[in-house]
Amino acid sequence: MIVADIEFEKELFSVANKLRGMIAPSEYKNYVLPLIFLRYLSLKYEQRRDEINQQLINSKYSKDQIENEKILEDRTEYLKENVFYIPIKARWNYLQKNANGDKIKEIIDSAMEILESEYKELEGVLPKIFKGSNIPNEVISELIKLFSEQIFSAHDGRDVDLLGRVYEYFISNFASTEGNRGGEFFTPSSIVKLLVAMLEPTSGTVYDPACGSGGMFIQSQQLNKFRSNLKFIGQEQNELTIKMARMNGILHGIFPNIKQGDTLLNDQFPKLKAETVISNPPFNMKDWGADRISKTDQRLVGPVTNSNANYMWIQHFLYHLKDGGLAGFVIANGALTSNQIAEKSVRKYLINNDFVDCVVQLPEKMFFSTRIPSALIFLSKNRNGNFECASRTKEVLFIDASGRGSLINKKNRVFSDEEIEEIAKVYHSFKFNNDNRYVQKGFCKKINTETIIENNYKLTPTLYTGIEIKVEKEPPFKQVVGEYKAKLKQQFEESNKLQKKIIKNLDDLNLEDF
Repeated sequence: MIVADIEFEKELFSVANKLRGMIAPSEYKNYVLPLIFLRYLSLKYEQRRDEINQQLINSKYSKDQIENEKILEDRTEYLKENVFYIPIKARWNYLQKNANGDKIKEIIDSAMEILESEYKELEGVLPKIFKGSNIPNEVISELIKLFSEQIFSAHDGRDVDLLGRVYEYFISNFASTEGNRGGEFFTPSSIVKLLVAMLEPTSGTVYDPACGSGGMFIQSQQLNKFRSNLKFIGQEQNELTIKMARMNGILHGIFPNIKQGDTLLNDQFPKLKAETVISNPPFNMKDWGADRISKTDQRLVGPVTNSNANYMWIQHFLYHLKDGGLAGFVIANGALTSNQIAEKSVRKYLINNDFVDCVVQLPEKMFFSTRIPSALIFLSKNRNGNFECASRTKEVLFIDASGRGSLINKKNRVFSDEEIEEIAKVYHSFKFNNDNRYVQKGFCKKINTETIIENNYKLTPTLYTGIEIKVEKEPPFKQVVGEYKAKLKQQFEESNKLQKKIIKNLDDLNLEDF
C-alpha cells in the first residue's frame, strides 16, 4: 500500500501561515522542529512515568508511598529505556502553563538549556533562538496550543510515532521551498525505504557521508527494531542540519556519531571501513574543489573533475566500504552514461573490477527539490560467493522501476510498500541465489559485463531490460454480456421514471390558464 500523508496536514500548513512574513520559509523548520522535539521528549517521559507508576502500584508500594518517596523521580528508571527524565521547567505542560505569558520565548530557550546541561547527548543539539527572534509571543503561544492538541497527546504509543512523522513532514515540505539546496539534506521516505530494503543492514556500521537529517539511519534502525547491532556514523556540512539529524535520531532512540565538514574535501572518518554505505549525495555539484584533492588521496581509483562531483562521491563510497560490504546510493542519470573523460574512467574501473552489483532506474518526480532524473547504484565488495551470498562475478542486475510509483500530488511520486518489496525481492534473489526466477522483460534483467563493455560502459537500465510488454486480458464473454445487461436494465429503469415524470407534469398542467 501507499503510505498516506499524515492526517493533520491542514494544521501543519497553518503553522507555516502563522510564521509567514516574520522569517524566511527556509527558517520555519528551525523554530517548529525544536518545539516538536520538546513535545516528543515530554510525551516519552510521561509514558515512561505512567509505566513506572503502574509497576509500582502493582508491587509492594501504595500510591501514597510512591508520591512521598519520589520513586518516580529515579532517573535511571527512565534512561534504561532510552527515555530522558525531563526536569519540571523543561516539560511541555510547563510551557503550556506559560504559553500566554510575556516570557514564553525565554522559557523555551531556558528549557533547551536545562536539557543540554542535564544530558551530554543533547549538548549542542537544541537551538536556543526563540528569545532573539521577531516572532510575536502570540504566535509562539498558538504553536504550543497546536502541538498540545489530542492528536499529538495520545498515550497508546501510536502518536509518538506520528510525531516523528510530523518532524519528517516538515523537513520534506521545507525542502521543497529551498530549491535545489533542500535536496541536500532530505530524501523522500519511499526512496530511503527502498535503499534500506535492498541493502538490509543488520549488523556493523552504517555510514552516510551526506547524512542530512538522518533519514537513512532512522529507516535502518526501523528495519532492526528488535536488534541493537547497528552503529551509525555520518558527516554533514551544515551545522543546523546536524542538529536536526541528532534530534531525529533521539526521536527514534538512536545516537548517531555525526561530524561536521565538507565530506569530499575534509573527510572526518579517513580510516573508516563500513559494512553498509548508504547515501543521497547532492546531485551534479559543480566547482566543488577538485583541484584541492591530492593525487595521492587514498580514495581515488581514477581522475576527478571540477565540472561534476558525482564520481568523487562514488570513489568516496567505494573507499569506505569494508570487504564483504555493500553500498547503495542515489545518483543522477547522467552519471550512468557520462562520456566526460574523468567520469567514464572511474565507471570503467568499477565495471572492469567487478564492483557494480545492481542499477535501479527511478521514476520521475520522486524528489521534492529537483526534477533531475535519478537512479540507484549498488556497489559490492562481495561478489564471489562469500558471506552466504551467491557468486555473481561479471554480472550486473538492471531494474527499470521507472513505471512504478504513484502520484500523491501533481509534483511528487512515491513507491508503495508492495513495490518496494517487489524491487527488493528481485535484487535479493540475484544477491543470494543468482537465479533467473524474476527476470521480466521491461522490468529486470541480469547482464554480463562483456555486454556492458560493448555498450560503451553505459549503465542505463532501460538499455538492457527492454520494453515491458503489457497484455491486456479480455474479460470473459459471459462477464461482458452480464455487464451490458445490467447497464441496459438501469437505463430502462431511468427511462421509465422519466416517462412517468413527464406524464405527471402534463397531467398537472391547468389548460384553462392557456
